[in-house]
Amino acid sequence: MATAIRLRRLGAAAAIATVSGGALQLNQPSFAVNDRGGGPALATVRRRIADPNAVVPPRSVQESALIGASSANPLDVLVIGGGATGSGVALDAVTRGLRVGLVEREDFASGTSSRSTKLIHGGVRYLEKAVFNFDYGQLKLVFHALEERKQVIENAPHLCHALPCMTPCFDWFEVVYYWSGLKLYDLVAGARLLHLSRYYSAQESVELFPTLARKGKDRSLKGTVVYYDGQMNDSRLNVGLACTAALAGAAVLNHAEVVSFLKDDGSDRIIGARIRDNLTGTVTAPFPSLLLKSLTVLSAPGQEFDTYAKVVVNAAGPFCDSVRKLADKDARPMICPSSGVHIVLPDYYSPEGMGLIVPKTKDGRVVFMLPWLGRTVAGTTDSNTSITLLPEPHEDEIQFILDAICDYLNVKCLTGRFDLVDPMVEAQRIFITLTDCYNVEVDATRIIKTREAAFSAVLELIHKLGKAYITVRRTDVLSAWSGIRPLATDPSAKNTESISRDHVVCEEYPGLVTITGGKWTTYRSMAEDAVDAAIKSGKLSPSNECLTQKLRIIGGDGWDPASFTVLAQQYIRMKKSHGGKVVPGVMDTAAAKHLSHAYGTMAERVAAIAQNENLGKRLAHGYPFLEAEVAYCARNEFCESAVDFIARRCRLAFLDTDAASRALPRVIEILATEHKWDKSRKKKELEKAKQFLETFKSSKNAQFHDGKH
Repeated sequence: MATAIRLRRLGAAAAIATVSGGALQLNQPSFAVNDRGGGPALATVRRRIADPNAVVPPRSVQESALIGASSANPLDVLVIGGGATGSGVALDAVTRGLRVGLVEREDFASGTSSRSTKLIHGGVRYLEKAVFNFDYGQLKLVFHALEERKQVIENAPHLCHALPCMTPCFDWFEVVYYWSGLKLYDLVAGARLLHLSRYYSAQESVELFPTLARKGKDRSLKGTVVYYDGQMNDSRLNVGLACTAALAGAAVLNHAEVVSFLKDDGSDRIIGARIRDNLTGTVTAPFPSLLLKSLTVLSAPGQEFDTYAKVVVNAAGPFCDSVRKLADKDARPMICPSSGVHIVLPDYYSPEGMGLIVPKTKDGRVVFMLPWLGRTVAGTTDSNTSITLLPEPHEDEIQFILDAICDYLNVKCLTGRFDLVDPMVEAQRIFITLTDCYNVEVDATRIIKTREAAFSAVLELIHKLGKAYITVRRTDVLSAWSGIRPLATDPSAKNTESISRDHVVCEEYPGLVTITGGKWTTYRSMAEDAVDAAIKSGKLSPSNECLTQKLRIIGGDGWDPASFTVLAQQYIRMKKSHGGKVVPGVMDTAAAKHLSHAYGTMAERVAAIAQNENLGKRLAHGYPFLEAEVAYCARNEFCESAVDFIARRCRLAFLDTDAASRALPRVIEILATEHKWDKSRKKKELEKAKQFLETFKSSKNAQFHDGKH
């Protein structure tokens, strides 16, 4: 079956390719109507993306198309950067009928786009600033964000959903303040509203959010105000955008770096780029087509090639200044990088389907605590930082988030089950944990012979500590990461928190359009602005206007929230044991729901691999990720490394660093089979992945200043 799938994929690639001058080139997409957001053009591209037999052309085809873009037959647009904005630009441009290429130095969403708060913001904080500062610019951001939030959720329904967020109020002024503010937010949203905000009493709030504290800083909870925002699986949405662009006819290539620009000798205009393939291996693949017998990749590992384009779009996020300096070494920096740190905690910190907002921390920032993929994500910080490829969270930033949420939670870190275990062992465990939490020296070795004595001893210790039987533990941090926001700012601004997150599009150098700033929620409109600027710069002739307002990404068209039931009823998971015996297993609800939400209508393809290729085993205990996903992503989603999978395809690195580390050997084994890796490559993949995971400061690999960990 795997062979058949590969043949179908290559056959689909042939349909969008022709041969010219010994290299493969993309045909110009044929859309023919000048009708914004609809008409035959939209119907044509929708059919192409939603075709159940369509397969994303392989990386070798993508690379050959870029190599074939010559000075005599250039691309219309070459995009640098495969994040949300860059992938959005590629999708927008190709669906306007333009010939498009995209290159990304690492992987799609390898930077900022995979390290967000996972929220699709409607701009509620901007509304507060707009009201109190009489700032019409901030108000426009709110309208813009609300419209784009709606579009993102509708265009990727399997990856995005509405999430209620609870704001605790500890005095009646806060109740009135937040209730009135969020009702104004509802009013501003109008038809773009997800659900109406509402007030809940203290009792109702605790029932909805059991770990919410009833008391805080000598004040009692008066109630909460709940409003709705959007939530997403950010990197899978980004990968979906890139794959959708490829299905529509763009040539997208990850692990390919721009090393220099090509310039016209007469006008000095940028007319293309020198690109280096950063992967460590290429192959000659069979290509079942009447056009040619086989497809030979023209670039060797690390080899460079030229790609010509009428316009180059710089969408490199935090690294856009580095790209600009390739054109002009004296270019003035546009980016003021800001660090945003997030941590992941166990699921019991927040109930499923309800988030919590800490509206004001000790330094005035907002911190979110949200359920996400079966765990709890909390963040974020907002501080100046330097630009680096793999940013790491600092321990003080992690502790800041823990301290911020601690005041609002009633989490019991310990539960004594003296009726089920040996009283002495249980009492010692509780004593040791409490003394670790509060740095108090207590004799934990005294012999306790009865349940009553053990319980009394623990109460005595708690009374001695003078603290509630409550704590948020550093040891609960399953993963922690840092992301760099590419803020386009006024250099005179003193801090990044007060800076508007609006985006900037400019053409400082002929032929190079730069787009930067903005945020995840508005990626689509940012891409639209960038493509408009590219069309103007290159005097391009699109066949139609922007279509992405009503264009669902791959896996989204035809998806239904109940789709997982088909997987649960019609597929089984064939699992290979350590001894080589194949054992059938049910496609349980957790696995079926995960596949449905992660892959949308493509989930049946993954389930078929799990069933027919004996890859139905889970990759990590306690998580729904299956071995079949590794094979599917390698074949259909440009998954070229172990890090590509554990970080951007299945999210295990972000959810549980140590679980990701344990899954690595099997992930590499499957990828090696798919990509024909040798022992040397497998060893390098393991080393690189472990180095990557070390930047995620979970409790087991965190570096503590006091050395007690």
